[in-house]
Amino acid sequence: MRGDHAHCVSGVVVYSFADTARILRVSPARLRYWERTALVNASSMTDAGEPVFAWQDLVELRTLVRLIDRGIPVQRIRRSLDRYRRRLEEGVPSVSALALADVGADAVALHHEGAWEAPNGQLLFDFDEDLAAPAVASLDEARFEAEGNDGGSALAWFERGCAFDGEPASYEQAIDAYRHAIDADPDFADAHCNLGTVYFNRGHREAAKAAYIDALAADPGHLEANFNLANLLEELGQRDAARAHYEAAVASDPFFAEARLNLALLYEKLDARREAREQWRHYLQQVSEGHWADIARERLGEPPWPRGKGR
Repeated sequence: MRGDHAHCVSGVVVYSFADTARILRVSPARLRYWERTALVNASSMTDAGEPVFAWQDLVELRTLVRLIDRGIPVQRIRRSLDRYRRRLEEGVPSVSALALADVGADAVALHHEGAWEAPNGQLLFDFDEDLAAPAVASLDEARFEAEGNDGGSALAWFERGCAFDGEPASYEQAIDAYRHAIDADPDFADAHCNLGTVYFNRGHREAAKAAYIDALAADPGHLEANFNLANLLEELGQRDAARAHYEAAVASDPFFAEARLNLALLYEKLDARREAREQWRHYLQQVSEGHWADIARERLGEPPWPRGKGR
């Protein structure tokens, strides 16, 4: 429900979490997990405090996604990045400052200041055109199984689930991977949450609900679990329970515009008009254009946004 358009921060075109995830064809939850664990960093913030990604960030994030799609474990990419960040005196703030390419079993190469380097500092020459732009391929099962300890870790199973949860044809593999992640770490809230979403997409509402509840048992403030459970409960007609979880999502991330929007609509259904207006105001502070922004202005009695007006 959030806008599928770019915004500007200090004259630079930037993209929200939702738009970045849509462009990269990864789930917002997966992108938030990467950001939360410092694999990637948003380049700037909007005036409302929402983290956003610039176009260059998207270019480098696409390379990261391609590496993962090729079956390169996230933990291996993370280790290589950590080595670089420790070694470089000026500090590399995020993956967006680098270009990545697979160079072997133990590391990935990074392109920094015009030269390819390995994490040990050795310069690499780009004889292979595919080095800078790895081809997209399906997850290599044999490679995953050969990864040793990483291949059996909760994080590795979680990333494997993320690689499979985007298409109905591979939902079973995703469910299996998320279950393995949970077996390895029963308190892995992100794995519980993503498992719930796969169940929801398959139409298994009760299983989805149970998975979201498990996620919240591990992390009561989990943003996506609260939001997704609220959506599910509202669909089931349990409005008061849905309200509590939308409110928890907003408390977890005050700049999550979609939660503000859904909460405003639910408050209206509950005839809580003052609370609804408050949420409409918050939503409009973050999203100034689009269908729902127009509705927010209508609810607040404000004039419509001038058509053709740029930001």
